[in-house]
Amino acid sequence: MAVRPIVVYPDPVLLQPCREVPEITREIRDLIPDMFDTMYAAPGIGLAANQIGLDLRIAVIDLSVGKDPKDRHVLINPVILATELRFSEEEGCLSVPDFLENVTRPRKVRVEALDASGKKFQLEAEGLLAKAVCHELDHLDGLLFLNRLSPLKRNRIKKKIQKMIRAGEWAGSTR
Repeated sequence: MAVRPIVVYPDPVLLQPCREVPEITREIRDLIPDMFDTMYAAPGIGLAANQIGLDLRIAVIDLSVGKDPKDRHVLINPVILATELRFSEEEGCLSVPDFLENVTRPRKVRVEALDASGKKFQLEAEGLLAKAVCHELDHLDGLLFLNRLSPLKRNRIKKKIQKMIRAGEWAGSTR
């Protein structure tokens, strides 16, 4: 188990859809604890594989941030089956550090995925868990929470980041 560097915007790996995991190999099973360790160290409640530079449809989520093993979710090749209602709430991202904005997400979501052993399952999530699932699945589709903002807000943040990059003040990709 290891903490891996988190990739930050505008790294191209964050901006393209991830490829499906064809089979659950030993490497995939070994990757999952690293993803949880990286997420906890950040600290965060969700992490997608492309946030550590891997082009794989894998996400991990833990609302308890390591305090309750029952809150750990591994989603491999996830697909959203249904959504209900919508709500707006402040959201941030480990790959876009220090920026928070209100994002509208489904209040309820049903997703189908494979677990770490390759078994297909469905997860019904509400509230913060639904928000985290949607946020991580966006990552796997090559989208950031910035894509969910109005063009004006999105461009304002992108311009600030570009200015920080030019000034050498942006975290940048560490991989």
